[in-house]
Amino acid sequence: MKLIIAIIQPDKLEEVKEELYKVEVNLVTISEVLGHGRQKGVTELYRGAKETGNLLRKIRFEIAVNDNFVEPTIKAIVKGAKTGETGDGKIFVLDLAECIRIRTEERGSVAIG
Repeated sequence: MKLIIAIIQPDKLEEVKEELYKVEVNLVTISEVLGHGRQKGVTELYRGAKETGNLLRKIRFEIAVNDNFVEPTIKAIVKGAKTGETGDGKIFVLDLAECIRIRTEERGSVAIG
């Protein structure tokens, strides 16, 4: 089991979701976050408003998957988020020690679904 965390541009949210659905990854948590990478201090246009400074709006995906879904999930995120420009984002893959479905108390890969 793995936990995949992806940080992407806000305008790529719908495209990434569509690509994930195509590879049957439906269980995701999505948050709006602030951060910066190499493009720090760059002025960015977001929803018609200019934003300057160290923190830029980003979207964070958290996706728990079984091992056989790791590569399809990564490829879907890259396909939906990639523009080839600085600031496209990052993907982190972490080992997931345990997953527990609260309703049924199932554990492990069964709990992920």
